[in-house]
Amino acid sequence: MVDAVGAYSGTSNTSAARTSLTANFETFLTLLTTQLKNQDPLSPLDSNEFTAQLTQMAGVEQQLLTNDLLTNLLSAQQSQGMTSASNYIGKEVTAVWTADKLTNGQANWSYELGASAGSVTLQVIDSTGKTVWTGDGPGKTEGVHDFVWDGKTTAGGQAQDGGVYTLKVTAKNGDQTVTSQVLTRGVVRGVELYDGTPYLNVGNSIVPLEAVIAMKAATAS
Repeated sequence: MVDAVGAYSGTSNTSAARTSLTANFETFLTLLTTQLKNQDPLSPLDSNEFTAQLTQMAGVEQQLLTNDLLTNLLSAQQSQGMTSASNYIGKEVTAVWTADKLTNGQANWSYELGASAGSVTLQVIDSTGKTVWTGDGPGKTEGVHDFVWDGKTTAGGQAQDGGVYTLKVTAKNGDQTVTSQVLTRGVVRGVELYDGTPYLNVGNSIVPLEAVIAMKAATAS
């Protein structure tokens, strides 16, 4: 779950880099022009040194052009990412994602077992890493099972709405660990972009597009 993600800074960083290069380029031109104006007529600037300085100037100019190209490519890539992610809106997706926000006294997850298990223990963990609830999973057979947490802690308290929690699954057959993974499932309501990466709004979660493992048409309610 993306709890607090700053606005994308890639473009601003690129702009700052270009501003710095431009300033260096202008300073270089000023110094070179001043040097030419004030050179000793009896001892003019060595042609090899002059050529070397012109080469440096061309290199700075090339850096500016390369920077502009990278900025354009980055902008195009972000646009394509958003366009691709927008195709998920209105679709029902399944993602390997452990976090959800407690909303109206509920947080929702699914978990998948690779085989039937003798015991399935679930732990709800808060944003500080503290386990606030522990209990048995609602299903022990191979496959996907849904779990809804009502916000009540093991100590008998009530977790506050708005908190972000993650689910941990431990499934075993005797001493043998059964493979498992936590899933987030639901209909995609929108798309957001963080650090150039598209995220999907699924239920109360914000899920990175790369975490999605399945998609299908939403079931009519």
